[in-house]
Amino acid sequence: MTAALLAATGVLALLTLLPGPDFAIVVRWASISFRTGVLAALGVVTGCTLWGVLAVAGLAALFTASPPAYEVVRLAGAGYLVWMAARLIGRAGHSADAGVAVPARRAYRQGLATNLLNPKIAAFYVGVLPALVPAGAPHALTMAGLVIVHQVLGIVWLTVVSRGVSHGRAVLSRPVVRAWLDRVTGAALLGFAGKLALDAA
Repeated sequence: MTAALLAATGVLALLTLLPGPDFAIVVRWASISFRTGVLAALGVVTGCTLWGVLAVAGLAALFTASPPAYEVVRLAGAGYLVWMAARLIGRAGHSADAGVAVPARRAYRQGLATNLLNPKIAAFYVGVLPALVPAGAPHALTMAGLVIVHQVLGIVWLTVVSRGVSHGRAVLSRPVVRAWLDRVTGAALLGFAGKLALDAA
């Protein structure tokens, strides 16, 4: 069973490293400061934790089994990503975030909303996580443990990303570089939004 749990942890680690909307949001905020990057990461992990709790309680399965509910969150999530992308691209090079104090709740809120409005996270906790529970292990308890492992991996990875990006803040804060960073981040979010909008439940 120990080997199976180690293998499950390895799978979670690989999935954590895959870039997605959460990663793009954290990178964007980390380019402002390490603190805002970590706050965005905490928002992301909070969202994952909420989905994980629902999965352990069996409620996430009800959500993914309900096409109307899934569709509402899917379209809301795509719309939210488009809105953020439009803001970033529209104000590229003219962002008021650079060099000024940013409310902590703003970075945290964006990380949280990006994660909660992504139904693919719910699908992950319902479809992938249960498959990682070793045969014979107590299902709910092991699921809860895997959720915790996933959150720890997520916050460690996104904190490392935030630290790395924040080290280049002197370069990233230059107007031309920030303009391109905003455009690239916006384009990435548009790509994620398009994929989310076209994906079926």
